[in-house]
Amino acid sequence: METYKRQDRPVSERIDDLLSRMTLKEKVGQLNQRMYGWDAYEKKEDGAYTITDAFKQEVERFDGMGALFGLFRSDPWSGVDYANGIAAEHSAAVANEIQRYVKEHTRLGIPVLLSEESPHGHQALDGTMLPVNLNAGSTWNPELMERAYGLTAAEIRGRGAHLGLVSVLDIAQDPRWGRTEECFGEDPYLAAAFTRAAVRGMQGEGGLASDGSVAVVLKHLCAQGAGMGGKNAGPANIGERELREIHLPAAFAGAKAGAAGFMAAYNEIDGMPCHANRKLLTDILREEWGFDGIVMADGQAIDRLLALTGSHEGAAALALSSGVDLSLWDKSFTTLEAAVSSGLVDESEVDRAVRRVLRLKFELGLFDQPYTDESKAASGIGSPELTALNLNIARESAVLLKNDRDRLPLNGSGKRIAVIGPNADQMYNQLGDYTSVQRPKTGSTVLQGIRMAAPADASIVYARGCGIRSSSAEELEEAVAAAKASDVAVLVLGGSSARQFGGLFDGNGEAVIGQETAYEMDCGEGVDLADLRLGEAQRRLAEAVAATGVPIVVVLIQGRPHAIEEVDRLADAILCAWYPGKEGGQAIGEILFGIVNPSGKLPVSMPRSSAQLPVYYNQKDPGRVRDYVDMPSAALYSFGHGLSYTRFVYEELSLSAASVAAADLSNGEQVKVRVIVRNAGDIAGLETVQLYLKARESGITRRIAELKGFAKVALQPGETREIAFSLGAEELGHWDNAMNFGVKACKVTVMVGGGLRQTLQAELAIM
Repeated sequence: METYKRQDRPVSERIDDLLSRMTLKEKVGQLNQRMYGWDAYEKKEDGAYTITDAFKQEVERFDGMGALFGLFRSDPWSGVDYANGIAAEHSAAVANEIQRYVKEHTRLGIPVLLSEESPHGHQALDGTMLPVNLNAGSTWNPELMERAYGLTAAEIRGRGAHLGLVSVLDIAQDPRWGRTEECFGEDPYLAAAFTRAAVRGMQGEGGLASDGSVAVVLKHLCAQGAGMGGKNAGPANIGERELREIHLPAAFAGAKAGAAGFMAAYNEIDGMPCHANRKLLTDILREEWGFDGIVMADGQAIDRLLALTGSHEGAAALALSSGVDLSLWDKSFTTLEAAVSSGLVDESEVDRAVRRVLRLKFELGLFDQPYTDESKAASGIGSPELTALNLNIARESAVLLKNDRDRLPLNGSGKRIAVIGPNADQMYNQLGDYTSVQRPKTGSTVLQGIRMAAPADASIVYARGCGIRSSSAEELEEAVAAAKASDVAVLVLGGSSARQFGGLFDGNGEAVIGQETAYEMDCGEGVDLADLRLGEAQRRLAEAVAATGVPIVVVLIQGRPHAIEEVDRLADAILCAWYPGKEGGQAIGEILFGIVNPSGKLPVSMPRSSAQLPVYYNQKDPGRVRDYVDMPSAALYSFGHGLSYTRFVYEELSLSAASVAAADLSNGEQVKVRVIVRNAGDIAGLETVQLYLKARESGITRRIAELKGFAKVALQPGETREIAFSLGAEELGHWDNAMNFGVKACKVTVMVGGGLRQTLQAELAIM
C-alpha cells in the first residue's frame, strides 16, 4: 500500500509520498477552487440529485480538485431555493456522491475540500442563521457566541462540508461601508475576543477530524473596514502602526487559537493589494506569527492582480509567491502550470502551497474517512438548543440607547399600541446579508414579538408607513391615523440587506447597486452609503407620527450605525437591535415589555452625521477636544454605551501597585485592577464592566482610550460583586517608534465603568 494511504504513518511522511507521485498538473489542481458548488449538481423532478457534466469536466481538467465552494449555498445570487437546492436531509448524500466521484475518477484519489459560507451561521437551506456579527459584538459575551459557533460547526460537518468561511477580522471604522454588519465592532480587543470564540467553537478541542469540527478560514486579511470613502474593497490609506494596532490583533488572536486558514482581503494597503502583499501574508503571518495553515483568495481577487502584472500567469505567480495557497473562482491559478514553464514562479512555490492544502485534508481525516454518515445529516437542524441560543444572542445584543421619562418598559395593560415602520413585519430585513432562503413562517418579526409579549388586553394595530427608501401617500396616511388612535407608537425603522431574486450581482456575489431590484437593499456587500441618515421616506414618517403628539419608541433594525440625530430628537426611547436574526422579534417584544432587561453595549460609535466621520472612539489623542464649528466631534452614542432598566453603581477602584517597572512587566509581572459593582435598582440585570487605558509620555502619540478588558456579570437587586482584571505586558505594551512591541516607561490612566463617558479612574506609572 502506498505510504500516503497508510493511516499508521505520520502525516508529514504521507504528504511527502503523495507529493512525490503528483504531476505538476495535479498539483495545480489542488490549489484551485474555481467552481461554484451549485453548478456541481442538478435536482431532478423526482427529487433525486445527479452530478453535472460541468463538475466532471472540472475534475478531469486537473485530474482532481482542491476545493469546491458553496455546494449547499442558497441565496438570490446562486439562484438556489427549495425547488432546486439541497435540503438538510439530502446534503450528506450529495456530499458523499461528490467525494466518491473525485476519489474514484482521479489517478491518486485525493479527496476534495467542501467549503461553505458561514459568516453568521450556515448559508444553506435549513442552515441555522445567527444574528450578524454586530449583534455578536453587542452582546460582549464571547462565551455565548462560542457555544453558538460550536453548534453551527456540528451542523455544517454533519451535512458533509469541511471548511467554514467566517467573517471575524474586519474592523468597522467607516459605517458607510455596506459590510459593517460583518464586523464585531470598531475595537481590536473586542474583535480578538470574538475571533478566539469563533475558532474554539467551530474547530473544537478534539482535532479537525473529530465529529462536529469544521476547519475555520478567517476573513478578511486585512483592513477592509478602513477602505477610503467607506467604499467596498477601497484602498486602506494606513501605515504599519495603524495596521498593527487596529487591524491585525484579531488575526493574531485567530492564529494563536489555531485557525486552519485565512482569506486575503480585496483591498490594498499603501499601494499593495493584500493578495500580493508578501509582508502581510508571509513575513508577518507565517514567519513572525508561526502560522502554518492555508491562505485562501477571496472571490476572483487574484484576477484583479492583472492590473499589476498584465497577464493571468503573472497574477498567479505574484499571488502564489506572496503567500496565497488556494484560489476562489479565478482564472489565474488555473495557469500556474504555464507560469512555472515560463519561469515566472518556481515549482517549489507550488509544492509549498500544495503541502499546506494536503496537510489540511489529512488533518480533517478525509484520506481515511472521506464520507459522512448520511443518517445524521439533518440532526441538530432547528434544534431547541440552537433556537434558544439564537434567542439569547438577540436578547443580549439589543442596545437600549435612550430611555427618557422611563418610557420603557411599556406598561401595555389596556394600552393602544401602534406598531409602524418598514421593518416591523419583514423577516428578511432582520437577517442581514449572506442569508439563505428561509422556509415560510420561520421565526418572529418585531410585530409578532410585540403581540406575543403584550398583555392580553392591549390593543395593537400595524401600519407599514413606508419602505426602506420608498413611500406612498396612502401608507403614510394609514400610519398617521394609527398613531393618532394610540397611546404609544413603536416605530420600527432602519435598513435592509435583504437581496431579491432577479437582482443584479457581480461575479463574486457582490450586489450591484443602482438597480430598481436592489432599491430597498441599502446595506450589505457592495451596498455602500454616502449619507448615513435613514432614508428620506423613514424620516418623513417619523416626523409625521411625532406631529400627532403620541409618545414614540424607536426600534432600529440595521446593519450599520446610522446617523439618527433627527429621529433621536423625536423619540423618548430608542432600542438598537441591529439584524437580530430569526428569533429577533420575540427578543425585542420581551425587552419592550420588560420581560427581559436589555444588556447590550455598543460595539461601534453612532455618528451624528456622515460629515463627522470618523467617530470611532480609539482615535489618536489630539491633546484637547477639537469640535467642528457646526457640530460636536463626539459621537451621538459612544462605543460601549448601553442602558438598562436597573442602575449599576461602580465603587472602590483600586490597583495592586501605583507603579511598576517595565522590565518586571516584560518578565511576567501583572498589575491587578479591582472594582466593586453594585446593582442599585430593583430588578436583576446583566452589566458589562469595561476597562480602558489612556497612555501618555511614551514617545509616540497614543489613543484617546484603548479597551483592554471586559467582563459581563449578572447581578440581582442590591447584589454587589468585586470584578478583577489583570494588566500585563500584552495589555500595557505598545509599538514604539521603531515598530517594536514591548513595555516602555509611560504614564497610564486606568478607567473602569459601564461605558466610556462615566468611569472611575486610577493612575499607574510604568518606570
